[in-house]
Amino acid sequence: MNNYRILLVEDEKNLADTIRLNLVMENYTVVHAADGPEALEKFRCQAFDLCIMDIMIPVIDGLAVCETIRLEGNTTPVLFLSAKSSGKERVEGLKIGGDDYLTKPFNLEELLLRIGKLIQRRGEEGKKSLADLDTYSFGPNQIHFLTYTIRGKNGKEQVITKKEIMLLKLLVQRQGEVVSREEILEKIWGYDVFPSTRTIDNYVLAFRKYFEPDTRQPRYFHSVRSVGYRFVSGD
Repeated sequence: MNNYRILLVEDEKNLADTIRLNLVMENYTVVHAADGPEALEKFRCQAFDLCIMDIMIPVIDGLAVCETIRLEGNTTPVLFLSAKSSGKERVEGLKIGGDDYLTKPFNLEELLLRIGKLIQRRGEEGKKSLADLDTYSFGPNQIHFLTYTIRGKNGKEQVITKKEIMLLKLLVQRQGEVVSREEILEKIWGYDVFPSTRTIDNYVLAFRKYFEPDTRQPRYFHSVRSVGYRFVSGD
């Protein structure tokens, strides 16, 4: 069982049912949305390994949905489906953050192959990004990612949890950027457990206690309301 989660955004019921059936047969978990607003709502409250996005969907089209989630910091791979085969639309889709493009009608086997490639590539990128950093210093603080130890503002060394180290590494590697809650869920917690927003907040509060001179006026670890979290080295 692969446990990969796919958001299928398609308003044609027969096509959606066919795609869903084939994905389920390949052991994917499929969540369906029939229009743009529903797709955005799914993106904002759940985490996915991939999105299959029809471009011509009601209310808000697929291109606008993709552009919106990218602006919000969501990096879920998007595979566009379209009845149009023009190079212009393909280029536009890739420019606004799409990862692949398939023209209708398409071969289901080709769709499955493209899905597998996108998920595999994303997994490899995630593992690489979390594996190439051993230690990091900022201000008087130091993090040792391999031993799960930190030296905080009080100068004392202590061991912290694996989840804390993983989240610290993600925030440090994306220094200066807002990391969305969806990306944190995907890369740190995976899909077996969905912590609440409060749970992630508590991790950031713990980081402030470890590292911040004044926890009420954070210098390093910032919350961005309704979006996510940002680390700034302060240098």
